[in-house]
Amino acid sequence: MGTMRALLSGYYGKGNGGDEALLATLLQMLPSHVTPVVLSGNPKETRDRYNVETHNRMAMLPVQQALRSCDAFIWGGGSLIQDVTSTISPLYYGGLMTLAQTMNLKTIAWAQGIGPLVRPQTRWLAKRNFAGCTKISVRDRASAALLSDWQIPHIIAPDPVWALQGKSVPGLADLPAPRVAVTLRSHPQLTPTRLANLTKALVDFQTATQAFILLLPFQKSEDLGIAQAIQPHLADVSKILCLEDPQLLKGVYRGVEMAIGMRLHSLIMAAAEGCRCFALSYDPKVNRLMEDLAIPGWDLDNLPDDANIISKTWLEHYANGEPLLSAQIQSLIDRALTHRDLLSEALS
Repeated sequence: MGTMRALLSGYYGKGNGGDEALLATLLQMLPSHVTPVVLSGNPKETRDRYNVETHNRMAMLPVQQALRSCDAFIWGGGSLIQDVTSTISPLYYGGLMTLAQTMNLKTIAWAQGIGPLVRPQTRWLAKRNFAGCTKISVRDRASAALLSDWQIPHIIAPDPVWALQGKSVPGLADLPAPRVAVTLRSHPQLTPTRLANLTKALVDFQTATQAFILLLPFQKSEDLGIAQAIQPHLADVSKILCLEDPQLLKGVYRGVEMAIGMRLHSLIMAAAEGCRCFALSYDPKVNRLMEDLAIPGWDLDNLPDDANIISKTWLEHYANGEPLLSAQIQSLIDRALTHRDLLSEALS
C-alpha cells in the first residue's frame, strides 16, 4: 500500500492538555501507511514532541499548500464545531473543511463533540461540512442526535482519550500519599466567591483526609493562575504539577485516589485510570459525561454556597465513592477504539 498524507486540524499547540491528548491519541490510531501533517499553534513544539511535519495553523498560505500536498483532511477531535466560546472557531475549522472538500480530499470528522450551535450561519456551515464528509465519528449522544436530525451517517463511540496510553510520572511515588488531584479552569461561572468556597472546602477536606493535593493545570493560560491562588492555602500539603505531555498527564491518575475536575479530559483520564471522580461542570459536555458514567458533581451555577456542604460531599465520596469497575473501563477503551477502525476504513 502506498503512503498517504493526512492533514490534521484541531486546537493543537495551544497548551491545552485535553486537545493535546486528542492529538496524541489520533497519532497513535492513524494507520501505519498514513503520514500525518499537523496544523499547530506552536509548530516547533508539536514537531519536537511527536516528530511530525507541522505548519502554523493561522498561516493561510502554508496551510493551503499543505492541503494541496495531502490526500486526506481530518478534524481531529473535540468541541471544534461550536459557537459559544468563539464565533471564529467554527468558521475557521469549517472553512478548512470546505476547502478540503472542494479539493476532493477524503475528509474525516473524527471524535467530534458538536455544539452548542446557536447562530444560524454556523449551523448551516456545520451541516454542509458534515454532509460532505467521507466518514464521521462523534463522542456523545447529543452530537449523534444532531447528525441524525440532519440525516447524516455517523458512528458514536466514547472519547478516544479513553484509549490513550498513559505513562508513569517520574517522582510521583516520592510525593506523600494518599493523593487527590484537582483541576480547575478560569471561567465566568467560577466566580471569586465560588473559588473562595471551593478553596475553603479543599482545605477542610485535606485536613480531614490528610491527603496530599495535586493541583493539575491542563492549560497553563487558563488553569495555572487558579492553581497558584489555591496553593498557598495548602502550603505544605500540595504541589502544582505542570505536565505538558498528555501521556504523563493521564499517567498521573494511576497514583491518585480521587479527582475533582472541571475539565472534561481530567475526568476521562482519571476515570480511565481507575480513580474516583467528582465533577464541577461548566459545559454541557461535562454534564454528558456525568450522566454516562454516573459521576457525582455540581454545575458551577448550582454550587452550594456553604463550603462545609462541599467538603462533606467530597469526604463522603472519598470514603464511599466507587471508581469504575475494570470491566467497565475495558469496555470503554474497546469502544473508543472504534475511532481507530473508522480511520482504517476511511484511509484504506
